[in-house]
Amino acid sequence: MHDSWSLRADAAEEAVMSRHVRRLWGLPGTALGVVAWPPVRRERVFARWHYWWQAHLIDNLVDAEERAPTARRRRRLTRVARAHRVRNLTGWTNSYFDDMAWLGLALERAQRLHLVDNRRAIADLETELFEAWDPAHGGGIRWAKKSDFYNVPANGPAAIFLARTGKPWRAQAMADWIDATLVDPDTHLILDGIHADGRLETPVYSYCQGVVLGAETELAVRVGDDRHRERVHRLVDAVADHLTERGVITGGGGGDGGLFNGILARYLSLVATSLPGDTDDDERARATARDIVLASADAAWQNCLSIEGLPLFGHDWTSVATLPSYGAPIARFAGGTVLSSGVPERDLSVQLGGWMVLEAAARVDP
Repeated sequence: MHDSWSLRADAAEEAVMSRHVRRLWGLPGTALGVVAWPPVRRERVFARWHYWWQAHLIDNLVDAEERAPTARRRRRLTRVARAHRVRNLTGWTNSYFDDMAWLGLALERAQRLHLVDNRRAIADLETELFEAWDPAHGGGIRWAKKSDFYNVPANGPAAIFLARTGKPWRAQAMADWIDATLVDPDTHLILDGIHADGRLETPVYSYCQGVVLGAETELAVRVGDDRHRERVHRLVDAVADHLTERGVITGGGGGDGGLFNGILARYLSLVATSLPGDTDDDERARATARDIVLASADAAWQNCLSIEGLPLFGHDWTSVATLPSYGAPIARFAGGTVLSSGVPERDLSVQLGGWMVLEAAARVDP
């Protein structure tokens, strides 16, 4: 197959577009990701569509357009954003603050980098996330509007988004709240979240590390306070020590988990390319982040399957991918989370994650 990172990312993009992306309900000027391949009927007709997966489809399209701009890619961005609004039925927002933060990040990048006009959507999402800050419980924003759970998957991307939309003071408050509340004292990794009554949820997810790296890097650029760079140094080391094997991000899964490692790779690439500073620690953090991205992308590529000349990525980049079929159980939504298909490679999330790490590699090693 292909040798350069850009060509590999092209192949990943084409694989997702050809297997997953279709018009929404036959409407002209729309495109949306079918959430599985091969899909069952309710997936083909977008009865299931998974709001935040589509946000990452937009974000990946932004990556591709930034890497190699074309009119075709820009049209795709416009169509997927339009379809997202149509399929959501009630507007741009929903009841989950993490979902809205992911969409805000994608649409803001599409507008800032490629002039795809999303002003109304960005304003709506920014208002929701800014006003969700909850000083009555010591800070943080809830995972969902009717939840008592304040977690990193909501606060991390919201902090990145608000930093980029001109509210760095609120982004800084979110980053400080995470650092004070949800850093494991032994590993220095970021924990999942905390309930209003003080009960910690202690699982360690790779994407929590990613969004904190993204938020602290954005603040290091915009605010310039040394504490943000120092937190990046500490967390990059923790990721390298505890979440990689031979330099490759480990674990992974299907369902929502199919996106987790790709998100970590995305924000490691931001560290590698954007973390300011010229100290030895700054240089080491950038180099370590770059090395993890490249090792992970190479593993994902070497372990993918080639189906009609296009890659099918595995849910675990350290193992050879499995070809999905109709026989295994399909992904299902439970408790606010999409659980994996029986063969995780069937899930759009897994394929977006593979594409994401290749785009990250193309950014750090163009």
